Amino acid sequence: MTDEALEPDRGTVPADAAAPPAFVGRRRELKELREDIARTGLDTLSGRKAKAPRARVLLVAGRPGSGRTALAEEFARQTAPDYPGGLLRARLTTSGGERVPTERTARELLEALGEPTPPGADGDELTSALRAALAGRRALLLLDDAADAEQVDPLLPDDSDCLVVATAEGPLTGIPDVRPCTLGGLDTPAAVELLTARIGSVRVTVDPRAAETLAEECAGQPAALALAGGWLAAHPKASVADVAKQLHDMPAERGALARAFRLVYESLPAPAQRTLRLLPLAPAGAVDAHTASALAGCSIAAAQSTLEDFAALALVRPAADGQYLLPGCLVPLLRALLETGERPAEVQLARARMLERTVRLLQSCLAVIEPDGEESEVIGSPLPGVPAPGGRSAAPPRALRFPDARAAGAWLDGRLPVLTAAARLAVADGELDTLARRLVAALVRALAAHRGTDAAAPELYGLHGLVLDVAERRGLHRERAAALLNLGDLDHDTGRTRAALDRYRAALDAGRAANDPYATGRAMESVGGAYQELGDWHRAADWFGRALAQSLSRGERADEARLNGRLGSVHTYAGRYGEALRCWRSAAAGYRKLADVPGRARALSEMARVQEYAGRPEESLHTCRAAIDLAREAGDQRLQAALQVRLADTLDRLGDPAAARLHRAAADRLLGDDPAACEIRSASG
Repeated sequence: MTDEALEPDRGTVPADAAAPPAFVGRRRELKELREDIARTGLDTLSGRKAKAPRARVLLVAGRPGSGRTALAEEFARQTAPDYPGGLLRARLTTSGGERVPTERTARELLEALGEPTPPGADGDELTSALRAALAGRRALLLLDDAADAEQVDPLLPDDSDCLVVATAEGPLTGIPDVRPCTLGGLDTPAAVELLTARIGSVRVTVDPRAAETLAEECAGQPAALALAGGWLAAHPKASVADVAKQLHDMPAERGALARAFRLVYESLPAPAQRTLRLLPLAPAGAVDAHTASALAGCSIAAAQSTLEDFAALALVRPAADGQYLLPGCLVPLLRALLETGERPAEVQLARARMLERTVRLLQSCLAVIEPDGEESEVIGSPLPGVPAPGGRSAAPPRALRFPDARAAGAWLDGRLPVLTAAARLAVADGELDTLARRLVAALVRALAAHRGTDAAAPELYGLHGLVLDVAERRGLHRERAAALLNLGDLDHDTGRTRAALDRYRAALDAGRAANDPYATGRAMESVGGAYQELGDWHRAADWFGRALAQSLSRGERADEARLNGRLGSVHTYAGRYGEALRCWRSAAAGYRKLADVPGRARALSEMARVQEYAGRPEESLHTCRAAIDLAREAGDQRLQAALQVRLADTLDRLGDPAAARLHRAAADRLLGDDPAACEIRSASG
């Protein structure tokens, strides 16, 4: 039989066939779940008192393809009005069968609640924050595809007003008061109803017994029935009895779902079969036309048409924004076909094409969001040595372009879980490290441009960790230093100063191994900043001095001025005013050579502060006036106002209240009554 004969007919779905219902049957199971909400707990019946009030857990147990997720979703839809705190969803197992770390799940749930998620926080910290966020909030949690109780237990709210609905293949041993609602196949009327909705009522009415037989051959499994119904809808000339006979003649040991899948798979043309076999390579089980096109090596239009055919056959499920989801129950079957039908080299080539397409889409996204961005290879970037996307690169093909920055940002937000999953898979592969590095670099830059570094910090932390994994595996010392510095900065910003200090020290070793003076200088300065944060002024001054010595040897004037300022701040905190004044004078002289008027003004303002602390008010008065002149030249009104207030305070101490009032009035005219305007930050900030 030719491929053309096997190709599904287009536009031949019966006119009386409605859109497949999202849910049919299971009335008894829904009633049991509703009754179980208010049922007395097992601990109460046995006379034991629970340690703390916790959310009631309802479990929907069943094999993949039994419709457990559909039942849980329908129950959540019906019950959601009783839980004004909101409905939260999380999938605990990936489409490939890997467990989702509890840390990642808790972070996703916190983000859904609009709660902050500190970058680098561990699972215990995030689950504790999740329980705190759900306290006093009557919420409904749907935890899909749990592997065991250890995944579910840390996510349970400590609030009896909350409800948790979990789905799993077996019992959740270890969680008290869980009564599993175990699913078998659909009853015959519901199975026939599902079949009728997909193929229309004519063929079912003509031979109702054949429809019941087909339901029996599919063991009442919704996934198997959907596949058989999709095949019948695509082949309107075939009878229901013929399909039932074909399934009956297949080896029984395969199971109903495997037989129905084999029926659909063997009816596809060879190119579609190959595309379907490659779909398990799609990260997070989500695929769109670009992903399918790259995997199969075909055009985007052909890939889109193939995905639409797959959706009609129930091989994929349509999702938002042009994406399709691969049903988890089909992934093991597809992986088996992938292993037997594709050579390892072809699989690796398909994965490389997919990653390359993702990189190009991220480059196009960044080019629209930040059209004037230029290439950079500094150590603070995600991957030194990896050219930055965007900038002066050639324009991408029309199919990869975004119409405007808003569309590019929406694409990045909507695809972010898939993009991060792609980065993790690329790094875990171990054989595509160059592509993995380019992908992570493009994703980091696009996120930072779209959301800003602070807002994107939780995602950036994980991405920098992936960079570190690749750098350590490949012995790339400069990239290792960059990743450690970026991770250290994020640790420092979230208050984990000791962890940041360890990162900075490791970055210093990596920078020395790479013979990179910029990396070592940045690491030494960061170590000094960590000690300054910890209040260890002696060690902070020592490390700032080391960084300053390197800058002096290399003639880096901007770094010299900045480091002199940081040394001056540390000496000021330590009460060593003479050394502090020398450092601030050097900083001011450096900024003067650089023609940096704002920097020089702030350095002089800090000199005035130190002179005041040292009991030299006349000198402070003179320095402060010079700083005001420079601030006026630089157009920094906030600094002018703050210096005017400091000048007024000094004049009060010198016994000239009239002049002090004049300067306070000048400060009020500059920035009104905003007290924050009177704060002067050191140049080290």
